[in-house]
Amino acid sequence: MTRTHPQQITSPELQAWLASDRPQPLLVDVREDQELALARLPHPVLHLPLSRSSDWLQTLPDSFQASQPVVVVCHAGVRSHHFGLWLLEQPWNLEVWNLDGGIDAWSVQVDPSVPRY
Repeated sequence: MTRTHPQQITSPELQAWLASDRPQPLLVDVREDQELALARLPHPVLHLPLSRSSDWLQTLPDSFQASQPVVVVCHAGVRSHHFGLWLLEQPWNLEVWNLDGGIDAWSVQVDPSVPRY
């Protein structure tokens, strides 16, 4: 089945996934540099700031493996949802998830040491 929208994942669900033995997702953070400097997930991410898409767009397909799920992250889950929609339009056959509520929800629901902004 081809999906037309990213699957939603809550912060507690993502935390459980990252702590499990399941194949790990590629975390893609689409926030700007200053946002990433303020608050970041305590896991490695592929940083693709949307405002600089011209810098990474040509090499983007090299960043993904069809067998690795992708979880897209932003501040509140809106920009990441839009980027996830775009990813699903590409011919890469990716499993795409959107972090519901973004890094802000992660701070509230999972890790209060991650600053809110």
